[in-house]
Amino acid sequence: MSPHPMTLLRRSMLRYKIGRLQRYLSNAERARELQRENLLCRIRLNADTAFGRDHGFSEIRTLEDFRRRVPIAGYEAARPYVDRVIQGETTALFPENTKVVMFATTSGTTDHPKMIPVTEDFYRQYKAGWQYWGTGVYRDYPHLLQMKSLQFSSHWNVTQTPSGAPCGNISGLAAETRPFYIGSLFVLPACVIQITEHLAKHYTALRLSLACDRVGKIVTANPSTLVEVAKFADAMKETLIRDIHDGTLTGNQPIPDAIRQQLRSRLRPNPRRARQLQQIVDRTGHLYPKDAWPDLTLLAVWTGGSVGLYLNQLPEYYGDVAVRDHGLSASEGRMTVPLQNGSPSGMLDYSSHHFEFIPESERDSSTPNVLEASDLTEGENYFIVLTTASGLYRYDIHDLVRCDGFCGQTPMLSFLNKGKNFCSFTGEKLSEHQVMQAMQQTLQSINAPSCTFTLAPTLGERPRYNLVLDDSSLPNLCERIGQELQNQLSQVNCEYADKCASGRIEPIQVTRVPAGTWEKLRASKTSKRGNFEEYKHPCLTNDPNFLQSLSKLDSTPPS
Repeated sequence: MSPHPMTLLRRSMLRYKIGRLQRYLSNAERARELQRENLLCRIRLNADTAFGRDHGFSEIRTLEDFRRRVPIAGYEAARPYVDRVIQGETTALFPENTKVVMFATTSGTTDHPKMIPVTEDFYRQYKAGWQYWGTGVYRDYPHLLQMKSLQFSSHWNVTQTPSGAPCGNISGLAAETRPFYIGSLFVLPACVIQITEHLAKHYTALRLSLACDRVGKIVTANPSTLVEVAKFADAMKETLIRDIHDGTLTGNQPIPDAIRQQLRSRLRPNPRRARQLQQIVDRTGHLYPKDAWPDLTLLAVWTGGSVGLYLNQLPEYYGDVAVRDHGLSASEGRMTVPLQNGSPSGMLDYSSHHFEFIPESERDSSTPNVLEASDLTEGENYFIVLTTASGLYRYDIHDLVRCDGFCGQTPMLSFLNKGKNFCSFTGEKLSEHQVMQAMQQTLQSINAPSCTFTLAPTLGERPRYNLVLDDSSLPNLCERIGQELQNQLSQVNCEYADKCASGRIEPIQVTRVPAGTWEKLRASKTSKRGNFEEYKHPCLTNDPNFLQSLSKLDSTPPS
């Protein structure tokens, strides 16, 4: 029997894409040259923009010129120009007639979200990085071309700017605009990403995907999502099996009528599949993905940074399947392309943005030794600085990476964590500034005096943040202050609010430490350098062992 024409097309496209991937890997030998060409081309292209005129782009001829003209900065330096683009003045950052496809939104260090302009050029580069990664997957697992993939994405058109540009998640746009020969491999229709209530979205995704027994690949950002989805499937197993049997989608889920209408053709009764799932429940007592999808081959999730706790839980629910990191990426840009399993290490995507690196040890220096990608040292840690087609120049994204080696002149990088004054375990990206702002608003709202505190994470079944106060601070206000800080922090950081609403982060808990603990901490941190006056108390720490370290100070008298 001849293969289906769509199968032949996919095989043909895979051969073509593998050729492109091989050229991409070969050109890693020329990364230094290509990176500089990329940068200088972008500078020439944008010389007549408002940002280009303000920074003398017409006078820039070399990388050294660029560094002299443009300082390393965070988003707030770019915000005034981005705000002008939001209002419709695209020439603030881009050449005339540039089309801004959307704005990718993500939490900033203040209470105002960051808005990243996604131009056609930026989106092309973003998709290219994903295509290199996807080509590597299908090259290694060609049978997945005949199976279904389940991907969890967020909506790309949540709100609109005054000029009508969509604002949301760039991964949702990529999911909606896949090529037709790949789009049909995904079990969820594009409209599912428009469901905003997370449990309704997860239920709908499970209802549609469990009706299929040939899911081979699952893609999402955080492994904590996979753990939550597996537990939810088991908790809702009776309803899910009944819906699959009857061809229904339970009516009490808050799913817009328009989306229900679009899904009607996919909700056919399937008694045979319902019986299979019920037999799994009868045999195991659970409805877990590892049993529902026996041919599941690959989980594509973050594996770097602080997600190890959740990676270790995946085999219980998904079985002994391969796990491949899909790369270090953010709203600001895609940075690495992993091509192997079981490691966060990926090749720097040298063909997309221009990359610079600050050694971890020089993070606080006023004149750090800024390096090009080809100048990194294996085994050392660096902070990434980006120049992108979204109008960000020498942008400090606060991501700390380790250089694991090289492919030609191109470093292999693993994500370690968000940098100083940031904390992110499920993608919430809390900044110390946000914590300070939320705490000030909390104290004002409950009419309480200021106090010394630290917001510290602990990693249990789900992460949570502990508001650490000593026994002398704010007596009898534990429950009230914890609830109010939870509310205020959710208001200043939209991603923290989303992660809490979806159950990926537990609500804030107040934890008391003995009076005198903060003095002991200060003494322990300053005794070696003698910089007692320069000590800055951490209002936010990203150390999950912070509470344990405080308990060890109890046996030490304060200095």
